[in-house]
Amino acid sequence: MNQHRHRTAPATRGRNRIHIPGGRDGRRMLVVTLIDKTGTGLWATAVALYFTQVSGASVAQVGILIGVSGAIGIAGAPLAGRLADRFPVTRVLIGAQLLRAAALLALLTTDSYTLLLLYSAIGALPDRGSNVLGKLYAARVAGPERTRYQAVTRTAANIGWALGGLAAAAALTIGTTTAYQALLVGNALSYVVIAALTLRCAEPPSPSRVAAASTTSAATPAHPSTPWRDRTFLLYTATEAALFLDDAILQVGLPLWIVHATDAPVGLAPMLLVLNSVLVILFQVPLARFGTTPAAARRLLIPLACLFITGCLALAASATGGTWTAVTALIAAAIVLTFVEMLHAVVSWELSVALAPTDAQGAYLGVHGLAASTQRSAGPLLVTTVIATGPLGWPLLGAGYAALCLAQRRLVRDRLPAAALSDPSVTVSEHR
Repeated sequence: MNQHRHRTAPATRGRNRIHIPGGRDGRRMLVVTLIDKTGTGLWATAVALYFTQVSGASVAQVGILIGVSGAIGIAGAPLAGRLADRFPVTRVLIGAQLLRAAALLALLTTDSYTLLLLYSAIGALPDRGSNVLGKLYAARVAGPERTRYQAVTRTAANIGWALGGLAAAAALTIGTTTAYQALLVGNALSYVVIAALTLRCAEPPSPSRVAAASTTSAATPAHPSTPWRDRTFLLYTATEAALFLDDAILQVGLPLWIVHATDAPVGLAPMLLVLNSVLVILFQVPLARFGTTPAAARRLLIPLACLFITGCLALAASATGGTWTAVTALIAAAIVLTFVEMLHAVVSWELSVALAPTDAQGAYLGVHGLAASTQRSAGPLLVTTVIATGPLGWPLLGAGYAALCLAQRRLVRDRLPAAALSDPSVTVSEHR
């Protein structure tokens, strides 16, 4: 009996390991993500303070700088996707990482507001583009297991954010110019390190090149598909911009709502963000199994709508009672909206790839990247408008979100592939 247990123990340990799709290159890219987000966590907390405390910009100037550079950065997503259809995605990603480092280090060379704005805008382009390139690499390296791989990637990203944020908090307690500059340099060095690591990753098969090769024998090769003429995909991307709204609510809406509309203590705001990160780390991978096919992902739009409405009702309720009512309702809202965030991530990953033709996968995913970029610019404005409206604004926002979920569900119905991309027998390269 003891001998039998000794023989089966290694197999049991193997089954209990977290399965990471993509093999060695998939694991390397997870390390890239972890280091990338750790560096970003260092800098994201300090960026506004750096411009005011070190560069001498006013609060209004910082707002303009971040807003303008963010708007320019929106173009980075489609540009990166287009380049990835023409060149190896790993090489494009390395170029983006090195450009991010150069633009960041350039901030150390000047206090001129014009140059700070220029360098920030240059850095925003590869920053937004890197998100699309990472998603494209995941779709290619993980193939039919891309949804699970994206979930593991997102877990690694949240761990990195948490580690970087903790290190930044320690540095910000010092508050000196050297401390701010150290955070900037630390983030820039993280980009250099991940560029070196990405160089060691093999280039995954490109569906666009497979499609191109299959048409070489034709007398007149077909023109590559373009998302800019695909009305259905453009409408889908427009609905996606709104469905990413949970990010603005959690990052901007909750802190402002706590301060201006509830009796909850101000210190609850950062605790809710920590709760958000912990929940993503714990549940993003398990939830991924509910959206491993395009049809399954489409079905998730119904519970997604119900959860968002519930979260909005909890936010409205937080302003109707005393401290304990507010704290309880806000914690409930943060939990529900975090599950909205995770479910929408699963739906978005699967549907955006399923709707993209293989001969222009990068271009399509680049256009889809506009949704998240647009939300980062317009989302805070919408959320602050809802907050100004008062408690009634949250249920109205929830109703609008639910309507868009239903609209997207109907929109993609006839465009989903008959053979599921996530079916083990069909890889991304083989589909269509």
